[in-house]
Amino acid sequence: MSTLRQLNKLTATAVRNAKPREKTYRLADGGGMYLEITPAGGMYWRLKYRHHGKEKRLAIGVYGEGAGKVSLAQARNARDEAKEMLAQGLDPSTAKRLAKEQGRADADNTFKAVATEWLEHIHKHEVVPAHYDRNKRRLERDIFPTLGHRPVGEISPPELLDCLRKVEKRGHLETASRIKTVCGQVFRYAISTGKARRDPAADLRGTLRRARTRHFAAVTDPKEIPALLRAIDGYGGTPVVVAALNLSPLVFVRPGELRHAKWADFDLEAATWSFQPSKKADPLIVPLPSQAVEILRDLQGLTGRGDYVFPNIRDSKRPMSDSTIGAALDTIGYKNRMTAHGFRAMARTVLAERLGYPEQYIEQQLAHKVRDANGRAYNRTKYLEQRREMLQSWADYLDAMRDGAGNVVPIRGGA
Repeated sequence: MSTLRQLNKLTATAVRNAKPREKTYRLADGGGMYLEITPAGGMYWRLKYRHHGKEKRLAIGVYGEGAGKVSLAQARNARDEAKEMLAQGLDPSTAKRLAKEQGRADADNTFKAVATEWLEHIHKHEVVPAHYDRNKRRLERDIFPTLGHRPVGEISPPELLDCLRKVEKRGHLETASRIKTVCGQVFRYAISTGKARRDPAADLRGTLRRARTRHFAAVTDPKEIPALLRAIDGYGGTPVVVAALNLSPLVFVRPGELRHAKWADFDLEAATWSFQPSKKADPLIVPLPSQAVEILRDLQGLTGRGDYVFPNIRDSKRPMSDSTIGAALDTIGYKNRMTAHGFRAMARTVLAERLGYPEQYIEQQLAHKVRDANGRAYNRTKYLEQRREMLQSWADYLDAMRDGAGNVVPIRGGA
């Protein structure tokens, strides 16, 4: 009893009633532990001890009850743990510092922290904004809630598979596969930065169901094109959506490229649209037919003061939603028959089979990877004049089809 009394000298009441004085003073509890009270009212638990003959002090914490505070009983437990370390030849202050550093390292090494670092420092600069946003949302929705807090180097293949199977059960087979790919990129980034030793996503090969390959619905039969064009002509949406829908078949760029089109990239006097399809793709010049220039001039008075040609209806600083053109096609009766991406297939098919344009002109205009006989990628001005004539002929052909002259085949220039 005398030993216990020698150690535990303070009472909870005495500690609770301690008041500041003119100078800092201490209330000893025994065993080297004391409560330090400052003139400003601060109350701090400290432990005085000796390690290898050197006197040291350990900051145990701030007195109080509740989160972040240390009660008398908790302070005594900390003192006893420190005494055990000393008995084993360990320095409690060093152990506390290492534990704190390890805590910071663990926080920096969670899957969420590493994935966020990869998204911001790598992925954002390699892909277009829409692709970055999509992958970020996928991680936030399907991976972070379960694995975000886990150390990235400790995640096992079964843990990752469990998350992906939940996506599969929703019927999103393609999304599950894409999430696995993104996670693999995060794990490889973790390996390169010394935060993990292996990529568990690589061990999941063959464990996910394969999604059926689906082609974008498209009208490619010339006999069906007039009805589609007349339906588009009769669409009664907002001026911005009407312009986007009417421009889609004329230039047949990817839907994301059209949505993200910026006025700064257009030269309506020269009838050109110069942009980079993606951060890894070669720049592309789209020669604009006169019908496209007319649409853009009409739209310029409405959206020309902003960055985007087709701004979002709710926020002009963002581009049009990726579902807008598809929804417009659904509205005019082409649900599951035509998609925004389908205009590319329509143009490619008819330009080659009905209008007889060379494949290299068409592929270059589609911004596909096209190489010459020596294996060199065509530059952005390759076949520019030929493509200008092709797109004008294509626009004239569409006008003729819409107006009922479906058998008219525009005369094109030489190859």
